[in-house]
Amino acid sequence: MPRKRRVVLPGYPHHILHRGHNRQAVFKEEEDYSKYLADVKELKRSFGLDVYAWCLLPNEVHLLVNPGDDAAAMGEFMKSLAARMTRFRNAREARRGTLWESRYRSSPVQESWMLPCVRFLETLPVREEWVPSADGYRWTSLAERLGPVGTGILDVVPGWLTLGADEARRRQAYTTYLNAPAPEWEQDLIRNAVERNQLTGDANFADEVEALTGNRISNRGRGRPPKKDP
Repeated sequence: MPRKRRVVLPGYPHHILHRGHNRQAVFKEEEDYSKYLADVKELKRSFGLDVYAWCLLPNEVHLLVNPGDDAAAMGEFMKSLAARMTRFRNAREARRGTLWESRYRSSPVQESWMLPCVRFLETLPVREEWVPSADGYRWTSLAERLGPVGTGILDVVPGWLTLGADEARRRQAYTTYLNAPAPEWEQDLIRNAVERNQLTGDANFADEVEALTGNRISNRGRGRPPKKDP
């Protein structure tokens, strides 16, 4: 089956997934995580992207970004991030060869799905059983979202200001939302959309994207549809 073409929309947020080649670890030492986030901070400015959330696991990266007016900026951003980490690891370990899967995956995200996507990223280490609670994992955007001191990477996610009248109330409301059990269907939609380069959103969002691109992007499950009874 041919690989589904990635759709990148200028001005829209996108959930990005990039894995290590053959699921190998891309982050082995603490300095690897710190280096990657430093590169995110530098390159988001160079390419004019907004970054709304991130999660760095040992063998994969999740980012929630907006490429701004230039859709091509997202690809250049990801290419530069991957190349820098590959050079860094290769130099330290006297190794050669690729570190990442050749293609990252991405999903345009409907604005009403932004907070669910942020929650998905910031609770992923819990679902993957790296930590018992989301605030126990260092390499997501959660600490910067809720803490007084950050990395300078995080931009205000659409929908954030609706959570409360001031920052303290917004943080409390988000903490409650984060700790509430997310519906399984919601988690499946977000996960499947990014895995398959599909849309994170509802049918109205599919209509909106079709009007912009001329292509209908439907969220479909794996495999062939079941046969109908005669």
